[in-house]
Amino acid sequence: MIDDFAPANSLAMDRRTLLAAALAAPMAPAAQLFAAPAGSPRLLVLFLRGAYDCASVLVPKSGFYAESRPNIGVPNPVSLDGDWGLNPVLAPTMLPFWNKKQLAFIPFAGTPDLSRSHFETQDIVEYGQPIVVGKGAIDRRTGFMNRLASELAGGNPIAFTNRLPLVFRGPVPVANVVPTAAAAKVDPRRAALLSSMYAKDKLLGPRVAEGFAAQQQVSAALATEMATAGRDAIPAQGFELAARRMGSVMRGRANLCFADVGGWDTHVEQRGGLDFRLNVLGRGLAGFADALGPAEWQRTTVVVISEFGRSFRENGSRGTDHGHGTVFWVLGGNVRGGRILGEQVKVARASLNQDRDFPVLNEVRSVFGGLFQKLYGLDGTRLARVFPGSKPRDLGLV
Repeated sequence: MIDDFAPANSLAMDRRTLLAAALAAPMAPAAQLFAAPAGSPRLLVLFLRGAYDCASVLVPKSGFYAESRPNIGVPNPVSLDGDWGLNPVLAPTMLPFWNKKQLAFIPFAGTPDLSRSHFETQDIVEYGQPIVVGKGAIDRRTGFMNRLASELAGGNPIAFTNRLPLVFRGPVPVANVVPTAAAAKVDPRRAALLSSMYAKDKLLGPRVAEGFAAQQQVSAALATEMATAGRDAIPAQGFELAARRMGSVMRGRANLCFADVGGWDTHVEQRGGLDFRLNVLGRGLAGFADALGPAEWQRTTVVVISEFGRSFRENGSRGTDHGHGTVFWVLGGNVRGGRILGEQVKVARASLNQDRDFPVLNEVRSVFGGLFQKLYGLDGTRLARVFPGSKPRDLGLV
């Protein structure tokens, strides 16, 4: 997980990651190992772990909002339409995308799960399996992005995470790259040790060698981006710099990616810390688009999600507690934005779930299913393999 405050992590690949990289494109030249097909759509799913307070991003124009949040309410939001405003902290970075119609929001989004458990709900999102609330367990063999990768010809998945996330669990090999400050250096001792383990294996030996060569290539690209960032005086911290590195790797190399950002559980004194994180997040997303470049951005879609939202009313510690419905962000050069999309209700006490938080009216699997249908042209049979038991819902995102 990429945490705003965490020290940089090493890129050293464990055995599973090494084999994933080496086998991702069997016997392909190292220069092509991370290459994506020319002209293919690019997708980045960004998971805000910890359940961010969506009502401090997409702010309801409602007297009930001010009444419910006397201490932590967002003052003077920037108007987006008749019902919603944008947190001014995000205006410098996100408003330009909105004005160019490259950013859309989907409120009242999430899963049917009402456990309000971070881990349980994150698992439900990442596995993407049908659930019956209170009955039985979900199928944990594959994550929905691994299933999507298996349906795409020439799909090239990469996880920008410390370890392989559940969303990429499954039979399709997935490379794992950590885009943090220490990510530009390969540990030669570990590389030599792992290479020697497979040197005599006629099948795996060459692929392992190709995997390390590809890792060196990606690391060099990250090092170049680090140097560029230093000259441009970009702060070398957290998600902002990591996002630029992700854009550098995705540019011409990957077309199906996942990353996560931690630190969104705001039970106490939410306002200042949340504003800081949102500022970093906005700058990071803008930097990601800049690193991709205009041509790549035109075929890129970024979906920002979280496991659930937070309580609509502030608590006694000037924070918010675990909730239900959240707000998804969708941005990219191919996005039909400048709109608030999906099923909605007027924000009022009567519309709250359990008199507590946003309801879920736009289910995560149906939203992604509708997006995948348009992005990749998947028919009903193929979509059913990605999201079994779910009906895709086309919100006109792309």
